[in-house]
Amino acid sequence: MEKKLVWVAAALSLISFSANAAEVVVNQSDKKFDTKKVDIKVGDSVKFVNSDKITHNIYSSKGLKFDLGAQEPGASSSKVFDKAGNFKVRCAIHPRMKLTVNVN
Repeated sequence: MEKKLVWVAAALSLISFSANAAEVVVNQSDKKFDTKKVDIKVGDSVKFVNSDKITHNIYSSKGLKFDLGAQEPGASSSKVFDKAGNFKVRCAIHPRMKLTVNVN
């Protein structure tokens, strides 16, 4: 019985954590992000919106590795940042596209 209570408490804390999470939107146009830096909290997400006329591929290769894959014009993808740190986000197609995500 005690193990079930611990599991239920853990599940409820995850639900509470998710309910408090925020989402920041970062647009991509003219082969650049609309901002150079985003400050968020652990558990928040960044939604990358391709407002450009060309395909982008958003990724990060250090600390919190991810690759959102090819993102066609008009598409969007979200990434939850589940640990603290400063993460460099780039476009694999356009190397001058740079964004820093500071997660506290």
